[in-house]
Amino acid sequence: MKEIRDPIHGFIYLNDWELAIIDTPAFQRLRRIGQLGFTNMVYPSACHSRFEHSLGVMHVATRMYERIVECSRSYLKDELKFSDDDLERDKVIVRLAALLHDIGHSPFSHSGEIFMPEKPGEENKYKHEDYSAAIIESELKEVIEKHPMNEKYNIKASEISALLQGSSEIGRTILWRDLITSHLDADRADYLLRDSYHIGVKYGQFDLDRLINCLRVVRTHDTGLPIIAVNKGGIQVAESLIISRYMMFTQVYYHHTRRAYDILVNDILKEFLNGGCFPPPDKEGIKIYLDLDDWKIFEWLAATDNKWMEIITKRNHYRVIFETHDTPDIEEIYKCENILLELENHGIDARLDEPERSWYQSGKEEIMIIEDDYCSPLSGLSSIVKGLRFLSKKRIYGPSEERELSKKIIKEITGK
Repeated sequence: MKEIRDPIHGFIYLNDWELAIIDTPAFQRLRRIGQLGFTNMVYPSACHSRFEHSLGVMHVATRMYERIVECSRSYLKDELKFSDDDLERDKVIVRLAALLHDIGHSPFSHSGEIFMPEKPGEENKYKHEDYSAAIIESELKEVIEKHPMNEKYNIKASEISALLQGSSEIGRTILWRDLITSHLDADRADYLLRDSYHIGVKYGQFDLDRLINCLRVVRTHDTGLPIIAVNKGGIQVAESLIISRYMMFTQVYYHHTRRAYDILVNDILKEFLNGGCFPPPDKEGIKIYLDLDDWKIFEWLAATDNKWMEIITKRNHYRVIFETHDTPDIEEIYKCENILLELENHGIDARLDEPERSWYQSGKEEIMIIEDDYCSPLSGLSSIVKGLRFLSKKRIYGPSEERELSKKIIKEITGK
């Protein structure tokens, strides 16, 4: 085993098979994709990459898997009919899926996702998970399937991509998807701790050891399907996880200046892509896509006659000129719409910004708490989680050179 020292988890261990995957150009590309886009323009030490995060997710997912199997082995074997060989094989699939879950990220991570193309015949756009699956099944297929260590397991690249996409084609192995993407997943567990560490805040910290210790597999009474849940003694650490994400979302990810740089990234990528989008995740498109990363965009910025580098160096980005409360009422929303319309009428390039995803959705894919033989949603048991409201704050950004005119227009509409 190869050991890599990590500031969050101590030592992370990798076998020869995993090292061969990590050494591919597709995975090494993650070193050149920042975890948080331009967040380091607000928090200077936020310079960590998708590369180290991916290693951390694999490590956490492994710990979660091993603890669940340790505590729920009889249920897994007697009720779900997993054999020891099945459990050993699934552990490998979970590790590889966790390692590769972010391999399809675009330059500047989530900030660049709006430039992903629409799926043929659909209104929905591709997501980075679709690119991850395509890369696994094309560029990484040989290193996954042909490695000598795989002779024992005969794992197909399609099984790893199926777990990432939630396909039922992999049968019982789909149970472990919650370790890859859910409110309890290894991804969130790692990025909350890692982001708060590198940014220099305490908001994202929670007791990971306690959380892992409380994970179990149980069958729900309403659907009869097995799920990964938290035992009753872990309700407080489940609350802590949700509060940590809530605080990181409100104080960091939706920070007003950090979001201003997302607007800047969008403008940069729009010009870089000539008003188009990233290539689709097909055979040819993936090769072009994998040649794009943060460094490539910065290289283009430095070699091109454009205004973006000056905006970055002088921090002359768009500024907030109006914002609502965290949960605006109808009157505030109406004012926001009128302000946007009036600013547009005056030729001001105003941008509306609002959260595009929830930090926690009660009633949908909730963390389930085991009470005796039943499972109950966390929001139904925790007054703390139930009381946390979804952030729906709206902000309007405008060019700094037109700030005074913008404020005057807004005052005429709001009286403030």
